[in-house]
Amino acid sequence: MTTMSSPLSAALQRRLDRHEGILRDRLHRLYGHLPGHDAWYADLMADVERLMAARPSALQALDRTREENPDWFCAPTMLGYSAYVDRFGGDLAGVAARIPHLRDLGVTYLHLLPFLKPRAGESDGGFAVASFDEVDPRFGTMDDLEDLAAQLRAAGISLCSDLILNHVADDHPWAAGARAGDERLRGFFHVLPGREEADAYERTLGQVFPEAAPGNFTFNARMGGWVWTTFYPFQWDLNYANPALFAAVAAAMLRLANRGIDVFRLDSTAFLWKRLGTDCMNQPEAHMILQALRAIVGIAAPGVLLKAEAIVPTRELPAYLGTADAPECHLAYHSTLMTAGWAALAEQDASLVRAVAGATPALPAGASWLTYVRCHDDIGWKHLLPEAGRIDRLAAIADFYNGARGFADGVAFQGGLATNGTAASLCGVQHGDVDAAIRRVLLLHALALAFGGLPMLYMGDEIGMVNDHGYLLDPARAHDSRWVQRAAFPAGGVAADSPGGRIYDGLRRLVALRGRLPDLAAGAPCTVLETSDPALLALARGTRFLGLFNFSQRDVAADGWVLRPWDCVWLDRETGERLH
Repeated sequence: MTTMSSPLSAALQRRLDRHEGILRDRLHRLYGHLPGHDAWYADLMADVERLMAARPSALQALDRTREENPDWFCAPTMLGYSAYVDRFGGDLAGVAARIPHLRDLGVTYLHLLPFLKPRAGESDGGFAVASFDEVDPRFGTMDDLEDLAAQLRAAGISLCSDLILNHVADDHPWAAGARAGDERLRGFFHVLPGREEADAYERTLGQVFPEAAPGNFTFNARMGGWVWTTFYPFQWDLNYANPALFAAVAAAMLRLANRGIDVFRLDSTAFLWKRLGTDCMNQPEAHMILQALRAIVGIAAPGVLLKAEAIVPTRELPAYLGTADAPECHLAYHSTLMTAGWAALAEQDASLVRAVAGATPALPAGASWLTYVRCHDDIGWKHLLPEAGRIDRLAAIADFYNGARGFADGVAFQGGLATNGTAASLCGVQHGDVDAAIRRVLLLHALALAFGGLPMLYMGDEIGMVNDHGYLLDPARAHDSRWVQRAAFPAGGVAADSPGGRIYDGLRRLVALRGRLPDLAAGAPCTVLETSDPALLALARGTRFLGLFNFSQRDVAADGWVLRPWDCVWLDRETGERLH
């Protein structure tokens, strides 16, 4: 156990006793072979102590409350909402003005997509961060951020921020210092001296954006070599084999936590460790890094949650939650469930949802999936390949949503094996049978609400916002069709009898009902039951809940109920009565 210089309360000492063993072990396994490890570790813990002592008293009180109820985020009353600051409220003060809307909907968790200072010029929607300690000037200041966090806390809403772990912008001070010749900062990045070394890695690497940003390395003359740039040339991958880099990222995280951030969405977690001869994804060391960050949060800010953004096949998801003995992130996106739900609509067959649900293990204690229907990003069909078995099957689903046939109004992405679009547009609210489209939207959200986890709504889906093709007129965005689902939230809301108003009313009813059902808490057992119709999904939760979901355009009979096309029903298994 580390002995800190300042007096510690019994509660803080218990945190050290609980978390420091894992922290020391993981960091020793990552960096113990390097000279000066013990001195580096002592400096790290001194920084943790300093930042812990600087934590505001209101946040320390919240830490204590959440320590007493560590499963607070697993309750069925939890509901997430994801939005862009400028699209949702204009700036941070404008987001605060939207709190009544969030409260009316039942939101308890707000994920604001990147709002820290971005790279000048193109910034991948803010994911190319130029400073961890400054807000994008368009949105306000750090004081404005603290004010918003306090207002959200008072309204019972936790604030989530992205913490982009894999890379920083090429104009971040770390990158600027490296270009200027600072050898310490150069060590924060992967720089290969020749194209031959880069090609040796490329042989086994995939490509995230093969059309917009092919390859994984960018030559930089001032760096004298090839900089690793997995996503875009202006996003420089960070070198977690360097302990100084780890310490710098951990400190940045705790500084933001002290500003009032309750949850960190850890972006691109699968990419953190590089190993020649592999795809450099999901490496064991990436999990050690996340476990170490979890331990640091447990010591310095235990009211804070970590959420893994790891868009990987189902079999690789559980590792990001860790185990009881080695906890990792509190939350992880269940991306394959989201994708399988859309696939079921296209095929009018729930088999892929059943396969994904059947492959999903029980949650470890103190962890939850994050379930969702849409987000700011694309739907990547290839992650369903283990369940689908054939790429041509996924290609047919992609064609369906990319406008080849059927009701969907989606936009192709990444060569066609990915799709963009809002939930309402992908469900066909602009074409044909509006009633059926509304039922599809509610069906998918009912699955996300019932499956088991913390459900997340994406900005505008609750009011049926449709695709915005205006991005094509903006040269800075026209190359990236993800902007089609990033329209500005309307200032005046929607009429109650409009498609958007009907979607909003249906979602509010489902959210309110979910909050009254203990069986829909994150940790309650989840079982997929056998059905006689391939279009029907039967999902049992806890001791009494049964959800029936009809993924087809025809009536389906089950348990004495006849489900209309694209309809769902939540039942009490003991009485057979409908819950809504």
